[in-house]
Amino acid sequence: MSWKASLSRHLPVVRFFGCPKSPASRGIIGWYSKNYEELKMLNPTMPLLLRCSDNAMPAITTQLSFTTSHLLNYMLQQNKFQNTDGSINEERTAAAKKFLGYLNDPQLKKEYEVSRWNSPGFDPQRPFLEEDQPDWKTDPKISKDLSRYIEINDELDATWNTITSGPDNEFTRAENGLLMCQRVDLWCAGEAEVEAALKHLLNLGKECNDLEPDTPEYITEFYPGASDL
Repeated sequence: MSWKASLSRHLPVVRFFGCPKSPASRGIIGWYSKNYEELKMLNPTMPLLLRCSDNAMPAITTQLSFTTSHLLNYMLQQNKFQNTDGSINEERTAAAKKFLGYLNDPQLKKEYEVSRWNSPGFDPQRPFLEEDQPDWKTDPKISKDLSRYIEINDELDATWNTITSGPDNEFTRAENGLLMCQRVDLWCAGEAEVEAALKHLLNLGKECNDLEPDTPEYITEFYPGASDL
């Protein structure tokens, strides 16, 4: 199957940008014009948008559902945890690896979810709990029942606070940097480069997005045919 047929299964939308008057956009506009009909035939419900304006930077964008794991791995790979002098901050780096370890530990995640319900009639994640019952952790029964949940939750909170404590909005800038991975600039790119960029976004979509419908394992509804057949 052509890779073009799988676009709508992994990307919710693809936007092409270019300037119709600029030679720098000739590749992206040319590729879009030549391939639009085939792409639309293979992906009839997927928006394939061409946005043209004067002096527009030629680019392709899409939408990717990045997770916390993607963000932390990105920050580790790009050495985003830095001190003010540019050196690597070992404390935040270790905290990120520790948090990733939790995300990749199904047993600990299950224990965390199960221990949440150890106190009958009480949910520590209930909305507005801290406003309605700010001292719930001091309740002897609740604190005893939820001792394991509180232990894990406090450890996760402390680790996350360490991760996000970097100087100069380090964490926010990393989030913005990862979001820019949804865009590929194609200044003066040829049609081959445009196609390669779209394939790159498709591969990211396979990693980050889950757009394929969940097919039921069993038939849950049955409608008989016409009575005269």
